[in-house]
Amino acid sequence: MNPACLGYMGLTSGLFLFTLPYILLYTRLTGRYRSSFSQRIGVYPALNPPYARSPRLWLHAVSMGEVNAAVPIIEALQTLEPRCNIILSTTTEHGQKLAKTRLPSDVICIYAPIDFILSVTSALRKIKPDLLVCLETELWPNLLMMANLMGIKTAIVNGRISGRAIKRYRMIRPLMKEVLGSMSFFSMIQEIDARRIHEMGAAPEKIQVNGNAKYDLLLRQSDNWVQPDQVRYWRQIFGIRENEPVFLAGSTRHSEEEIILDAYQKVVQKAPNTLLILAPRHLERVRRIEKIIKARELSCQLRTCLGNNGENRTAPVIILDTMGELQAIYSIATVVFCGGSLTPLGGQNILEPAVWAKPVLYGPYMEDFLDARSLLESAGGGIEVKDGNDLAEKVLFFVARPDRAQKTGNSARRAVEMNQGAAQKHAEAIYSLLHF
Repeated sequence: MNPACLGYMGLTSGLFLFTLPYILLYTRLTGRYRSSFSQRIGVYPALNPPYARSPRLWLHAVSMGEVNAAVPIIEALQTLEPRCNIILSTTTEHGQKLAKTRLPSDVICIYAPIDFILSVTSALRKIKPDLLVCLETELWPNLLMMANLMGIKTAIVNGRISGRAIKRYRMIRPLMKEVLGSMSFFSMIQEIDARRIHEMGAAPEKIQVNGNAKYDLLLRQSDNWVQPDQVRYWRQIFGIRENEPVFLAGSTRHSEEEIILDAYQKVVQKAPNTLLILAPRHLERVRRIEKIIKARELSCQLRTCLGNNGENRTAPVIILDTMGELQAIYSIATVVFCGGSLTPLGGQNILEPAVWAKPVLYGPYMEDFLDARSLLESAGGGIEVKDGNDLAEKVLFFVARPDRAQKTGNSARRAVEMNQGAAQKHAEAIYSLLHF
C-alpha cells in the first residue's frame, strides 16, 4: 500500500472520528438517518441470502440514477445465473426506496457504509461478497482497498468518468492508480470513459466498452407507460386541452428557472396558450421558484394542488413538486428542455424524454452526458441551445410546427432503440468474474 493510500486512510479516519459527535447530534435533533445510521457505520442485521453456497454479488449504487442502471443489469444477470445472491447498496434514501420498489424481492437492499476503514471492513466481513461491483463513478478508495486485501474481486460496470471528474482524479492520481491497479475489470459506457479510466491507472487489458444500461430500462418503462390511457391520464391531470402545446423544463438547477421564464414569456407572446411545466431537480427549491414566478406577475400552481381531473388547473405555469413522476410526464410534452445544462453543472439525462419521442433541447454544459448527447445529435433528435433567446426560438419553432416536433422526436427515440443491449453485456462481464 503506497503512501497516498495510507494518507487517505488516515485522513478519512481522522475526519470521521472528528465529525462523528456532530453527526450523532444532527441525527438526534432532526431524525434524519436515524433508521439507517447503524448500516452507514457498517453494522448490519443478519443478511440471509436466498441461495446457499451460491455466488454472492455486492452491487453499490449511490442514488436513483445508479439504481436505474442496476435494474436491467440485475435482471440480465439473474437470467445468466438464477441462483446468484445479490446485495444492492445505496447511499441516498431516495435510491433505497427506488431499489426496494423496482428490484425483485430476492435482492437484498442495504445502505452503503461510509468510506471509513472500520465501517467498510465491518461491512465486507458481514456481507462476504465474492465480487464487489461499483456502478458508474462510485470509486470509494477505502472500500475497494479493503476488498482487495480481503481477496474479494472488484469491478466497475456502466462506468463513466466525466470531464469534471477526471480533473479531480488527476489531483489524486497516485491514490487512484493504486486503487484501480488492484481492480479486476472495468466495463465502461463509451470510449472516452475507457481512455479516462486508463489515464487514472486502470490496466488497458481489463477495460471494455459496453454501452449504457440505462437505455434498456428507459425503453421498457416508456413502452409500459405509453399506452393511450396512461397518456390521457396525465393530460387530464394537467387539464391539457386539445392542441394546447406543452413546454416542459425538466431537472432544472439553480438560476436556470430565470432563463427558462425569460424564454417562456417570449414564447407566449406568439403562442399564448402554451403551458409551461417546471420540474426542479431539488424539491426544496419549489417555494423559491414560486416566488420568482409570482415576481414576474405570472400565475402558477403546484402539481400536488391539481387533483386528479384537471379541473383545478387555472395557471399557465405548473411546478412539479413530486418525486418519481417526471419521467412519465415527459409523455405529454410538445418539446422538452433538460436542465443542469445552461449553467456549468454537467447536464441531466436527456434520454428520458427521448424515449417518449420528444424533441430534446439542452444547454452547452453536458459534460456528464456526452454519450447521450452524441447519440441524439447524430440522429437529429437532440438540439443544443446557447442561451435563453435561443431556447425561446427553438421552443417556438416546435410549438408552431407539431409535425417537425414529431419527426425530431421519432429520431430521438430511434437513436435510443438502436443502442439497446448494454445491460446484457455488463451482466456477462459480471458473470465471467463470478465464475473465473
